[in-house]
Amino acid sequence: NSAKQGRDRQFQAILPLRGKILNIEKTDDAKIYKNNEIQSLITALGLGIKGEEFDPSQLRYHYIVIMTDADVDGAHIRTLLLTFFYRYQRALVEQGYIYIACPPLYKVERGRNHYYCYSDREMNNLIRNEFPANANYTIQRFKGLGEMMPTQLWDTTMNPETRTLKRVEIDDAAEADRIFTILMGDRVAPRREFIETYGPRLNMLDLDI
Repeated sequence: NSAKQGRDRQFQAILPLRGKILNIEKTDDAKIYKNNEIQSLITALGLGIKGEEFDPSQLRYHYIVIMTDADVDGAHIRTLLLTFFYRYQRALVEQGYIYIACPPLYKVERGRNHYYCYSDREMNNLIRNEFPANANYTIQRFKGLGEMMPTQLWDTTMNPETRTLKRVEIDDAAEADRIFTILMGDRVAPRREFIETYGPRLNMLDLDI
């Protein structure tokens, strides 16, 4: 795939996941260890057994980057992975090993120039503020990472010199624990209440709908 072809083999490894992993907030430990995708994660990263004291020297990679499509399904997969890391080995998050890659949503071309945009807002601002009113340009929307050429994925999302990464940080462990329980747990009522409370605050331009 594009990620494997685009990476630098000297210092980057790719672990493709088939679809959505288990939601371990709703899964007992026995099922976790029987799941092939979870086992692949544990083995590839050198995580050991759940509940063991974290030993950074056993970790095979110190930049664990979650790279998913910039759409609703990609966001769900990202949330499932964050839930896994937080519940299976919280120290990975607390000590700053987990990152989220930020692939672009759009490529805008005008003449010989091209621009990558990471949101509808950024694209609209580019066109409104940087282009003449009668400018000719083309817009390509990336529906997924697989639509990018390997060189595009490297330039925008994997190259340490040009990529954008967000480190996952926790300011309040108790609050983080509460949010994971609400959003990923079995109980529907608290999740509905959370959505009804915070949903109206969302800016529609920042949503992929």
